[in-house]
Amino acid sequence: MKKLHLTLLVLGTLISTNVLAASDEIQVYTDEMNEPGQYGVELHLNYVPKGSKEISHDGEIASNHRFQATPEFSYGITKSLEAGLYVPTAISSDGNFYATGLRPRLKYIHPQTEGSIFFWGLNTEFGYSSLKVTDTMWGMEIRPIMGMRTDKWLISFNPIIDIPLSKGGMHAAAFEPSLKVMRKINDDLELGIEHYAGLGAMSNLQGWKNQEHTTYLAADFKAKGMEVNFGVGHGYQKAEDDWVIKSIVAFPFN
Repeated sequence: MKKLHLTLLVLGTLISTNVLAASDEIQVYTDEMNEPGQYGVELHLNYVPKGSKEISHDGEIASNHRFQATPEFSYGITKSLEAGLYVPTAISSDGNFYATGLRPRLKYIHPQTEGSIFFWGLNTEFGYSSLKVTDTMWGMEIRPIMGMRTDKWLISFNPIIDIPLSKGGMHAAAFEPSLKVMRKINDDLELGIEHYAGLGAMSNLQGWKNQEHTTYLAADFKAKGMEVNFGVGHGYQKAEDDWVIKSIVAFPFN
């Protein structure tokens, strides 16, 4: 099993250091939180081996073969409140490097009663994104968090509302729900799926044929003191990218 963990980690790293794409943060939030006073560092790595070669506006980096590396810094304020900061970057298919934004976040998870398997909370983000990767520079995300965790299963649902705050794009709040279902194999490994959808503007939700969907086969595992999320996703319906490879590496900090 240790060889499997190391193989997944090395594969994710090798792929990530060559190139990448999709959103700079491909993640379903759960009840995991930093302890009060605890710092955290994660690195989000995403690559699109097969995606769109089209651009929606001048200066945008085409999704195909785009690589994104996003450090995330976090700090536990209380047992229920955590602050974070995303610093996204991107490398285009021709090898050019770009800093693509800055987004602080604040995450709340409601205290659980003893013995409860259910959790809920809310994450909010506000920040700037470069026109290299989006058509609206300022935006806000409201991400409710709800789910359950047992000895064997983790299920988490994030009905995300993405709100553009500057000119560009459709300039309307969009509904982008995501779901994570994982089965614990042992203390160091969980396997399952993650699903991300784009259903269109809140005021005009789209039918199935015009929705965006990407489903990932995902693994959460521990290796060399690090916690790793690794996934390979396939996009369908109106999804921009056919295939996406993603990993999130959480480094031990304190």
